[in-house]
Amino acid sequence: MTRLLRTLARSFAPATLLLAAPACASTPATATAAVVPAQAGPALWKVADEDTTIYLFGTVHVLPKGGTWFDDRISGALAASDTIVTELPPTAMSDPSAQTTIMALAMLPPEKTLRAMLTDEQRATYEAALGKLKMPPQALDRFEPWFAAMTLSMLPLLQNGYAADSGVEKVLEAKAAANVKREAVETLEGQLRLFDELPADEQAAFLASVSEQIDQVVPQLAEMVTAWEAGDADRLAALMNESMKDDPVLAERLLYGRNRTWAGWIADRLAQPGTVFMAVGAGHLAGEKSVQEALAARGIQSVRVQ
Repeated sequence: MTRLLRTLARSFAPATLLLAAPACASTPATATAAVVPAQAGPALWKVADEDTTIYLFGTVHVLPKGGTWFDDRISGALAASDTIVTELPPTAMSDPSAQTTIMALAMLPPEKTLRAMLTDEQRATYEAALGKLKMPPQALDRFEPWFAAMTLSMLPLLQNGYAADSGVEKVLEAKAAANVKREAVETLEGQLRLFDELPADEQAAFLASVSEQIDQVVPQLAEMVTAWEAGDADRLAALMNESMKDDPVLAERLLYGRNRTWAGWIADRLAQPGTVFMAVGAGHLAGEKSVQEALAARGIQSVRVQ
């Protein structure tokens, strides 16, 4: 369970950064996900009928500065699109209400403290991780364990040159023309509640696991980014989704269920003519029970764009 959550903490939109720094019927093709040979550059998929094209692009929310992933394939698909769709609205993190939303979900009641919710072993591991990040033991005492865990997952990345401003969504938003319609499939509050509603003991175990592996945060994400940049969807799936086997109930809630929901959104969107560029976390477009598999179950084909 905790390995799954470590992966997802780096796959969700980095909310912690805010505080830490004419309709027509579609005609789907056969129910398969067509595959083309692997190529250099992040994977780009396409779903289409007679008058609708939906590009599917897997994102990484934080990246080192100076990336060169925005190639001609991605540029062309984005330029051809009249709508760009992301997990969250592009203004989600800059909206003044975002901090209020985060604080309402992340703060503990006045009578509670984070470290008091941990076992002695968990507390020691957690405080050691804070020390490595040059943070005092009480730094996150007012926050729930899930939020502290997500913060710890992000801080090593920020300290090693990763930035949300270099993340895929930020780059796509800057590159998309001003007249391109912006849409989202989720809300900030909805995403955060996926973690906030976890039982307290699972949150504590999540925090302890992140703390124990604090030295691996940067190399693990670097390995994922390497696979993503190379367009190696199989490798990316192994790195990001292998841990789903640890807790299938949690994986259903945090990943597979969302994949099916998004596939439903895509199926509905095919009833409207136009071209859409849909950018969601790369883990949702790789491996078993991916968005592509959910589309195939609906009789909708997705094709890897060369």
